[in-house]
This record gives sequence, structure tokens and C-alpha cells, in this order.
Amino acid sequence: MEISALNPDIDSVSTSDVIVISYIMLPAEADSTPEIIFNAHPAIVKKIEKLFAVDLRDELSFFSPTGKAAEINEIPVSAPDSTVEKIVLLGVGDQSLASFRTSGAALGRKVRGTDKKYATLAPNKRDEVIAFATSAFLGHYTWTMKTTVTATNPEIEIVTPDTEPVDHARVIATAICDARDLIHTPSNIKNPLWMADQAREVARKNGLEISVLSGAGLKEFGGLRAVGNSSPNPGPRFIHLTYTPKGGKNSSRIPHVVLIGKGITFDTGGISLKRPYDTMTAMKSDMAGAAAILATIGAVAKLGARVKVSALMMCAENALSGTSQRPSDVIKHYGGKTVEVINTDAEGRLVLADGLAFADINLDPDYVVDIATLTGAISLGLGRQYAAMYTRNKALAHTLTEIGERTGDRVWQMPLIDDYTDSLVSDIADFNHTADKAHYGAGSVTAALFLEQFVGQRQWVHLDIAGTARSESDSGENPKGGTGFGVRLLVEWLTSIS
Repeated sequence: MEISALNPDIDSVSTSDVIVISYIMLPAEADSTPEIIFNAHPAIVKKIEKLFAVDLRDELSFFSPTGKAAEINEIPVSAPDSTVEKIVLLGVGDQSLASFRTSGAALGRKVRGTDKKYATLAPNKRDEVIAFATSAFLGHYTWTMKTTVTATNPEIEIVTPDTEPVDHARVIATAICDARDLIHTPSNIKNPLWMADQAREVARKNGLEISVLSGAGLKEFGGLRAVGNSSPNPGPRFIHLTYTPKGGKNSSRIPHVVLIGKGITFDTGGISLKRPYDTMTAMKSDMAGAAAILATIGAVAKLGARVKVSALMMCAENALSGTSQRPSDVIKHYGGKTVEVINTDAEGRLVLADGLAFADINLDPDYVVDIATLTGAISLGLGRQYAAMYTRNKALAHTLTEIGERTGDRVWQMPLIDDYTDSLVSDIADFNHTADKAHYGAGSVTAALFLEQFVGQRQWVHLDIAGTARSESDSGENPKGGTGFGVRLLVEWLTSIS
């Protein structure tokens, strides 16, 4: 799908195939009917009505509209010298950003399977345009390997005098869809080497620095090797991308943010095999964190943000084989800390620990953010609408919460409960990695406490996206499968701190 800006004049609008006009309904006062307000300049609405000889409010009243977000009603029209076939009237609810996202996604779904142009009279405030346009792009998204599906390419043209919000939305929505493509790709294709190839392509297109470590180059990465050496597929990869803004190489005033993503290309659980076994079909999405940071750094580069970003993709396959790690093994992580393995299905924190330690020791970041499909516990606690956020930086937590509400990538701050740190005690190593003691529970909290042992004194955020990275149904913005969660949150934050 294409999304673009269109001049707000009747000549431009009348050459589309469909005109979409969004509207709200004001509550009725006593002895009156609700008032319909179109999200467009009255002059252009009048010109549309004159061209097609329709009274839009009168036509809409026949449908008994409620004005709820995503409510769609269609009016067939025709006029000489116009290609427009119909006018779509789209409810946008209370005009909150959430309502604009819902309505945008509904329009995106409606245009699936067409090759038509939709001139869309949407709101003109920057945040509203970005929310609507991004969600329209995401609502259209589908992924398939079926050979019988014919590709189509509809275009939604946002009628606005300012192209910047539409351009911004296109960059973000494209990045999210790129992340979704990575997540949906099956694991007989997707392995750590394949992930490295995708990262190289993103680096090439966006002028990023990239280095990839494998084999002997991973000697110090004990967690990544312990997990990834279980697979007969090409072994684990440490993928390091860097975006430096123009003129930023020698500037100490430019903040440096390190993003670390869990990139488990398939997760059987290893020797601690997943149960029930039918849950394993979703485990091709266990690299959603790595997909999110790869898409994010590409989008940040396209937007020219004034912030240095390093992305560390910790890629491995957690397989069951003769070379799998065992419960009771002791790993020496990057930086030297030792960890006793209790459950091989808690592999994500092992690969992240290497990345966190590498960032602390080598990169001197101002902020470190890791993002991972880490624990099933958080899916039970927060469901699929909010990701868990762990940090001791209250101001940063507030900022990310606000950005999450604004963008739709919503996060909920969870506590780092110091009383639970003794659950990480091991009799034979510096730590055990799963706090496998029944009286603690709180699996997402103890996982975050484990990761905190590797961040040094850095300003750190852990995002557990196990619930939000995958949708179980095809609805709204999201297809069934990978959502690309985290891209909007991270891109908007990174561009705001630059």
C-alpha cells in the first residue's frame, strides 16, 4: 500500500477513486438530533457536495450513524469529469488519538484487495495525522506465502497542506511492517545468519555501520554461545549496528542510546522442552525484540534524528540436540560473571545478559534499553495490550509511558522488587538465572532483576513484550501474528531526545 499527502483542493480530490471524509457526532441536546461535524474545511465539503449533488449530512442520516470510531458508511456518487465512484463517511469517535488509530486501521482494512486511490479528509493536527495515517498503513498489512494470492497496491492520500506528518507516518509504518515481515518469516528460512543478512541490508540502505561476530568471535559471549550452539543451523550471531547523525562523530553533546534485542529465531525450550507442544508454533516470533530494534534504527536514520543509536541483536536458535546446554551448566558471560542454568527454556535472559554487559563495558551509553519476548508470566499479568517496563529512572518511565499512550505502543511500569534479588542466589555461581523457587513467583520481575545485574550503573530500561509482540487474532491494526510492537515507542522517544 502507498500513503501520501494530497493538496486540499477539489481538483485533486475529485481525481481519486473514492473520497473518504471523517466525522464526529456531537451529543444531542434536549429535543434535538446529534450534530454531525466533518473533519474537513467547510469550503471543500461544500465543493464536494456541489460537484456530486449530495447533502452529506442528509445522506448519512439514513444510516442512523453513531459516529463511533471505525464506523463506515458508503454513498455511491458520480459526476462528469470525475473518477470518484463513492464517498466513504468514517466515524472517528471522540477524536482521541486512540480513536484516530482505530478509524485509520478500519480504513486500511477496507482498502485491502483493491488498487484504488482514496482521497482522505482526515484531521490536520500533526499527532492526529500521524496516528491516523500510521494505523491505516498497518491495518492494510498482510503477510502470506500463498502462491494463489494476487498482490494489490491501493493508495490512501491524506488531504493536508503539510506533508511532513504523512512522511513521518510512512517511515514509522514501513518500519513496523518490516519488523512484522521478519517476525512472520518461518524458521526454516529465518536463522541467525539470515538475520545478519537482513541487518546488512538495512545498514546498506541507511548508511549504518555494522559488524557481525560469529564462531570464534563469540568467545567471550558465554550466554549467546550456550544457547545458540545447540542448533545445527548456522550458529549464533552478535549483530552490532550503529547510527551516528551527521556531524555527530566528534560531538559529546549528542546522546548515545544502546538498544538490545532478543533474537531467538526459534525456541523449542531446549532440553527443558516447551509444554504443551502446540505452543511451539508461535516460537518463530521469539526474535521480535531484535526485529523491533533493527526496524527502529533504520527509521531513526531515515528521520535524521540527532541521537547516536547502537543496536545489538542477540541472535541464536534454541534447539534440542546433542550440543544443547543442560540444566546445572554454569556459563561465564561477557564481562566475567558466572550464571547457573536452571531451565534451558529461559534462554532469552542469557543472550541479553551478554549484550547488556557488552554495552556497559564498551559503548559508554547514556541510556540502555533492552526489548524481548521474555516471560510468559507477563502475558498473564498484563495481557496483550500493555508491555511491561522496568526501570529505576522515574522521569524516563514517565516519558515512555506518555509516548506509549500517544503512539499506541503502551507500557506499564512494573516494580523492581529488591527483596526478590536473593531468589537469584546460586550455590555454585554468581547467580542462577530463573529464580526457580516457588515462594517468589513474579517471573517477569525476577527476570528483570537478573538482567539488572549486567547493566552496571547505566540508565536502563527493560521492556518485556511477550504479550504484545504477537496478536492471536486478525483485527484492528494487527494481523494474526507479529505486531512490530516497540518500533513506534522507540522511534518517537529517540527522535524526542535528540
